[in-house]
Amino acid sequence: MEVLGFRAVDLGAAALVGLVVLMVLRGQLITRRQHEDMIADKDRQIAAEREEKITWREAHRVSEEARHTAQEQAGEMFELSRFAAGVFAALPRAAGEVSSRADVDQASAGPPAP
Repeated sequence: MEVLGFRAVDLGAAALVGLVVLMVLRGQLITRRQHEDMIADKDRQIAAEREEKITWREAHRVSEEARHTAQEQAGEMFELSRFAAGVFAALPRAAGEVSSRADVDQASAGPPAP
């Protein structure tokens, strides 16, 4: 194996230690403690993401319940408005019947014809 044009056997122990130190300083090698810290950070990030996922899922559930309730209420209001429209449409006919009955009732309530 060659490193920078030299064989590893030619470099010796001092060069090998220097190479390891250089790799540590450049960030190519990390200590065990740094590695464990990085894993702990990732574990915390994963836990936070899971909590956020649970929160969003619960918010979606509540939103869907509210939407379903609103649709039910809108359907009930539609049925009531159809009923009210039928009542309002029947009012002129009912008013006409009441006035014609009143005319008949007043005519029969008067004095008898001679």
